[in-house]
Amino acid sequence: MKLSQVLTTIAISALTTLAVGWGYGKYFKNQQTYAGQTASVLPSNYKNVGFNEQGNPPGAVDFTQPASAALPAVVHIKTKTNAKQVNNNLPKVRQNPFSDFFDDDLFNQFFGGGRMNIIPEQKASGSGVIISEDGYIVTNNHVVANADEITVTLNNKKTYKAKVIGADPAYDLAVIKIEASALPYLIYGNSDEVKIGQWVLAIGYPLNLETTVTAGIVSAKARSLGLNKDKTGNVGGAVESFIQTDAAVNMGNSGGALINTDGRLIGINAAIASPTGYYSGYSYAIPVNIAKKVVDDIIKFGTVQRGYLGIMFGNAADMTEDQKKKNGVPLEAYDGLFATEVPTDGGAYAAGIRKGDRIQQISGTEIKSGGELQEQVSRYKPGDKIPVTVLRGEKPITLNVTLKNKAGNYDVVKNDTEMDMLGADFTTLDIKKAKEYGVNGGVIVKKINEGALNDQTRMKDGFIILRVNDKEVKSVAEMKTAIGAQKSITISGFYPGYDGLYEYPITLEEE
Repeated sequence: MKLSQVLTTIAISALTTLAVGWGYGKYFKNQQTYAGQTASVLPSNYKNVGFNEQGNPPGAVDFTQPASAALPAVVHIKTKTNAKQVNNNLPKVRQNPFSDFFDDDLFNQFFGGGRMNIIPEQKASGSGVIISEDGYIVTNNHVVANADEITVTLNNKKTYKAKVIGADPAYDLAVIKIEASALPYLIYGNSDEVKIGQWVLAIGYPLNLETTVTAGIVSAKARSLGLNKDKTGNVGGAVESFIQTDAAVNMGNSGGALINTDGRLIGINAAIASPTGYYSGYSYAIPVNIAKKVVDDIIKFGTVQRGYLGIMFGNAADMTEDQKKKNGVPLEAYDGLFATEVPTDGGAYAAGIRKGDRIQQISGTEIKSGGELQEQVSRYKPGDKIPVTVLRGEKPITLNVTLKNKAGNYDVVKNDTEMDMLGADFTTLDIKKAKEYGVNGGVIVKKINEGALNDQTRMKDGFIILRVNDKEVKSVAEMKTAIGAQKSITISGFYPGYDGLYEYPITLEEE
């Protein structure tokens, strides 16, 4: 072989090697989640205790290796909520003879119109799981909700101030962040592979103790307890599909890690079943496959991109004979999940699902309970198309349902932070009603939930908003624009059937 041919062969080999290496790196870079985890990359906290790249420790498995790998990545979260002055009296008309000289609240305090309540400063603690080397931490929403100050202490005693990136009470999950680098973190496992009877470890900071590890087995899956509520306070809008274990969990464990014997994160500890408030035998964790989706949405969009199937459902085992007749469920059905309502504007109806259909599978996964249905649907976003198999009579039918968002379309949901802080359901005033009231338009406060309106004002359901900071608003969209990113606003409007205008000054502060 000539020298030129040899050199050409060497050059081609070198270029091929470089190309393969570049392609390999590029591929795995694309596997990175928004939380900063990359496939096949093992953090030092795993390497230091003998795990290999496949996550399996060499030799026999015991609890010391997974515990040692996970301990550095579970943190202690302490929160402080400042004292607040709250007035929840009934609404009043701003038409007293002293309104030009006194603020109405001051006038009422002197002349018997109201009473101010003081909520004292509150402190609490919980746990969290580091999920990226640059400081993203997942915890429960109830651990950090309404906190004015959040402090994170690592296993090595280093302490950081944290900020909330986003949270969703429907899932009881939140993402917070500390400014740090080269942190240990827990690798995501696969909660779908969790089996009843397998060993698991719960890690956290219960009862204000130092890091604590407890062991138990998985005793059930897809448990729904009715604990979570969505932003409107509705239990029906929440997502629950807990992993149930008998690992000891107490107050302070909330937001901590549930791991398998490979040291992989399979759940976020969230609740206990107890008549006393302390561990009595069962604990519950949010499956990591739900948490991953919520975390990535919050980091990328600021809010969860939740897809809705578009049905109400019920289990035949919980229905009376009359309920079965009403919902189109066969009287002989003693179990199974059935569609009890299918709104015509939802994705399920458009795909062909009808009242009385039995839900058998979603994306090929068998569905036996509401928790399993919620868990599967929660993994998708608006616009995603998923196969749903239903049993109609004796015939199984597979239909492709395109999920919608809560507003009934396929758009990416934006994080309307300031509107969310108000804590209410709003709807645009009907044109006919506007003419009846003698106004150009407005926004109806349909229901006041948890938030600024409830905490800072006496506003009641049914109030009609006409202006925000003296700017006329005739629709919910105009109200959002008028509020913008302002932190101090005054809402003006009226109550149908009452004379005069009401004004509510509000301060919007991030939690």
